[in-house]
Amino acid sequence: MQSGRSCGITLGLGVLLAGSLPRLGAAAEPPFLPRAVNSSTIPANGDLNPYGVAFVPAGFSAGGALAAGDVLVTNFNDAMNVQGTGTTIIRLDPSGALAPPGEAVTFFTSTLPGLSTAIGVLRAGFVLVGNVSTTDGTFATIGAGALQVLDRQGKVLQTWRDATFLDGPWDLTLADHGSTAEVYVANVLNGTVTRLDLTLSSIGVTLAHKTTIASGYSHVPNAAAVVLGPTGLAFDARTDTLYVASTADNAIYAVESASHRATAANKGSRVFADAHLRGPLALRFAPNGHLLTANGDAVNADPLHPSEIVEFTRAGHFVREYDVDSSQGGAFGIDTVLDAPDGWDANSGRYDFAVVDDVTNTLSVVYLRERD
Repeated sequence: MQSGRSCGITLGLGVLLAGSLPRLGAAAEPPFLPRAVNSSTIPANGDLNPYGVAFVPAGFSAGGALAAGDVLVTNFNDAMNVQGTGTTIIRLDPSGALAPPGEAVTFFTSTLPGLSTAIGVLRAGFVLVGNVSTTDGTFATIGAGALQVLDRQGKVLQTWRDATFLDGPWDLTLADHGSTAEVYVANVLNGTVTRLDLTLSSIGVTLAHKTTIASGYSHVPNAAAVVLGPTGLAFDARTDTLYVASTADNAIYAVESASHRATAANKGSRVFADAHLRGPLALRFAPNGHLLTANGDAVNADPLHPSEIVEFTRAGHFVREYDVDSSQGGAFGIDTVLDAPDGWDANSGRYDFAVVDDVTNTLSVVYLRERD
């Protein structure tokens, strides 16, 4: 979705703070306000249109440019606001200084433009990022893209290209087991979802297998967003189910046996498709076990309900929504922190939430409960 050039700072949760609040002492009264920060995603080169969001997880290998708790954001547009030409991943330490527009810290500058929502961080010390490029911001010049593997210094270790399994890597999610991982990738140009089976070590990543596990999602050109197709992915390790946000279908699907499926399951079963969806993009689990999706407003748009994050149950029951921005097209990437390495810990009560606003080019990070 083409970004606005506004340099204003707006927090979608309705909280505007100058920075993160200091930790309260044990004897202090509990706070009412959440700890929250709101920072620009525009780096020195002027890239716009923040897309993907990823927390650096606990246990991330030390000794690099990243630390656990950092937040990474990909930029899809360049400084001229041409879609599919952005090249930067910016890094925010939510406990540090905020970035004014033009001063977001650049973690990585890619030679492959159009960094997409496909970003994820592995505890072994690696970052995965996808791209879907254009030369003029239109579908007529769109490229198939690739998936790059970066080390914790922001150096490219590998670049994976595949016309079948990585055809427009638009979003991804990870199941990180330490020495192995499964990466689920949504391919916006052929309407499929791929599982990549990885072996990890301290020095590198080995791609062992590539499998198409779901197919048949609608994928079409779109003037405002360049292309619409399968986007957000959320994996439930307890049930081995992958949830897929299909933007053009305006629905959420569930693919069973995702981690060991050897053949494509078509779209899977449709689990949520009511009037609250308006072109769902990013998809994540909330710590209460519900699902969160970002409405991109490219489908079923309503000016009275713009840029919404929608919460719903895995059974498909709507729970709540809120607006990231008062304009349409502001909601895109979201991420959450779950305490359990492979899923939701219902007893933890500690979690973080991050969301970008494509209209104002900002990142909001919210700590909904103080950590121990």
